[in-house]
Amino acid sequence: MAFEGLSEKLQNVFKGLKGKGSLTESDINTAMREVKLALLEADVNFKVVKDFVAAVKEKSLGEEVMASLTPAQQVIKIVNEELTELMGGTGSKLTYSPKGFTVYLMVGLQGTGKTTTCGKLAAYLKKNGKKPMLCACDIYRPAAIDQLEVVGNSVETPVFTMRDSKEPEKIAAEAVKEAQRRGFNVLIVDTAGRLQIDEALMDELATIKSAVKPHEILLVVDALTGQDAVNAAEGFNEKLGIDGIIMTKMDGDSRGGAALSAKKVTGKPIKFVGMGEKLDALEPFHPERMASRILGMGDMLTLIEKAQEDYDEQKAAELEKKLRKNKFTLEDFLEQMGQIKKMGGIAKILDMIPGVNSNAKNNINLAQSEKEFAQMEAIIQSMTKAEREDPNILNASRRRRIAAGCGQPVSKINQLVKRYNDAKKMMKSFSGKGGAGRMNRMFRGF
Repeated sequence: MAFEGLSEKLQNVFKGLKGKGSLTESDINTAMREVKLALLEADVNFKVVKDFVAAVKEKSLGEEVMASLTPAQQVIKIVNEELTELMGGTGSKLTYSPKGFTVYLMVGLQGTGKTTTCGKLAAYLKKNGKKPMLCACDIYRPAAIDQLEVVGNSVETPVFTMRDSKEPEKIAAEAVKEAQRRGFNVLIVDTAGRLQIDEALMDELATIKSAVKPHEILLVVDALTGQDAVNAAEGFNEKLGIDGIIMTKMDGDSRGGAALSAKKVTGKPIKFVGMGEKLDALEPFHPERMASRILGMGDMLTLIEKAQEDYDEQKAAELEKKLRKNKFTLEDFLEQMGQIKKMGGIAKILDMIPGVNSNAKNNINLAQSEKEFAQMEAIIQSMTKAEREDPNILNASRRRRIAAGCGQPVSKINQLVKRYNDAKKMMKSFSGKGGAGRMNRMFRGF
């Protein structure tokens, strides 16, 4: 998970401070050395680390902190505020052209996931009421156009292509005309990348920029490349002028140095982060929420937003009615598991809950939990409709048949039935007197 290593180290530093009734300058110096080491190990830019630690140390040695009844909490508050500021202070939203038609020019080096990110951005825009179209301007990479068409089909977004053209600026200009003619209000232009920043790449991108006059130029970088991603961002900004950064593969980067350095080094905000391979796994970047996650304070706002995205008031009411009548079936149980999957699975949910540190997550065995989800799904799908609606009829012979059908031992069927009964009891507690409100809050994300 993003920042996992840094988060664990910082939380250990603050755990040591919390054990002290008062703090001395020596205590703070020792803590800041540990913070500095943790940030450097997370691959944060050295100058950024130096400035960050100096700012935190200066504020932590202030009279207000040293005289406080809870100095450790004051220090944590300062670190939280400085981390937030380091990553941009507040979230930088995608902006739209006041003319009603917006062009986004997507740029970046090869291998950053730019083409897939174009599709993710289209899906995000559609979810937010826009009507996007994609444009294929990578005329060099084999199958680049085909890949964008596959991505476009997956998010039900048309792709403009001119396969015989060798002039990307003309392709982009024609795409603008076609998108406007067909009533689309956003055009996302996918461009070619290179292994490194060179004159030919920048000249081509500058030509496309001149031809379509994009409202925003968005640079796609790979979080896993650490400071190389920050260096690339600095280079693109100097030569082309970018408006924002989209950082991919954040879910696979346990260090997070690129995200912590990018804004400070380039002056340009991170607008989105890619948190998975699925085409809906693009999240707006909120510095204050990310700082909270790093310090183990969770991210309840994002968790609530995810729950609200998938919340269906009518389904919640139907489920409550079923629970009142004791009609909660295995199909309902399967649907609730699907809701957890939609929210990113147990790992992402735990990552956003305050106080759940990496040790706790390791104890839960996330990989095993995700595997068990798939097993339970296979078991339920191997049952007849009658068995799903009334698990009480699952005698020994039925359980053996289901086990053979899904390739799982009978013990797994027994385990599933027990979990279902436990879930049924727990959920039924929400359906008593005054339970409707409590149940709705549960589905809404508290």
